[in-house]
Amino acid sequence: MKSINYVLLGDESIAKDFGKKGTATDLTIYDKKDAGFVKTWTMPTGFPEKIQPLLQAINMGEYVIFCVSKLDKFTGEQIVALDVLKKNKGLLTHSYEVDHEKLLLMIKGTVVEQYKLVELSDLKKEMDSLEPVSNEGDARIPIDHCFDVKGVGTVILGKVAQGKIKAYDKLKLLPKGDEVIIKSIQMHDDPVEEAVSPARVGLAVKGVVSDDVQRGDQLCIGDGIHVMQDVALDYLQNKFFKDKVAENQTFLVNIGLQTRAAKIVSLNPMKLSLNKPVAFIKNDICVILKPESQTIRIVGSGPIIV
Repeated sequence: MKSINYVLLGDESIAKDFGKKGTATDLTIYDKKDAGFVKTWTMPTGFPEKIQPLLQAINMGEYVIFCVSKLDKFTGEQIVALDVLKKNKGLLTHSYEVDHEKLLLMIKGTVVEQYKLVELSDLKKEMDSLEPVSNEGDARIPIDHCFDVKGVGTVILGKVAQGKIKAYDKLKLLPKGDEVIIKSIQMHDDPVEEAVSPARVGLAVKGVVSDDVQRGDQLCIGDGIHVMQDVALDYLQNKFFKDKVAENQTFLVNIGLQTRAAKIVSLNPMKLSLNKPVAFIKNDICVILKPESQTIRIVGSGPIIV
């Protein structure tokens, strides 16, 4: 079964026209099985109150559906987030109230400028024309939710970001290092024997309980994932963040679906000391955040150079 995952930004009310509501926390997920495809739409419902769900939701999709209903600082923040995460595959649409020319000015020079501009009435047709994006290699699953189910045990939700998994596979839970065995796999509530990137899966597992698992932890096979507490970035400051950044300042950082507190150890090169280890592959993008900022909360970003 093939899979496509979208992140839906802007007017989230349109999600009900695409699929059925499933998991709902600060990330809300709709899904639908359609002509042999399982499609999911993830929305950062905890945004704009918090900035972290925005980055996490963007990291969960291969394609962006950006439905702009107003031009404000939060629309600007979403454009910057898409740009720093280099999400260049997407569809852009807007409501009648939005000034088309002003929107074009806001996205100029960003990845959003590369999105196909479509009428809202054509959005579903254009989404249906997008092709799955699969990644080969050793299996890797960033976890977005985990909970205990009576009679089943521990259930993990996430996307197979790379490779494929099968029932009874043994995986490592990183950064902790615990061994996890997959008891069963579900896609769109249907049991399957295996799942291939970029499938969104529910996994019944043994070896851990839900308290052992945090959002952003990764299930993996193989040795390609680094686990470190100190990271170096090829850093670029966000031009809209005007405050000075200095050594020994503390910020939040986002890496994939992981959020950590971090202290700046050096500026050139940018080195960060995190409060807890993170699991990542080289060139994963680290975004530095200042959640309490009254203007833009994205400080800067860069690929991790280890």
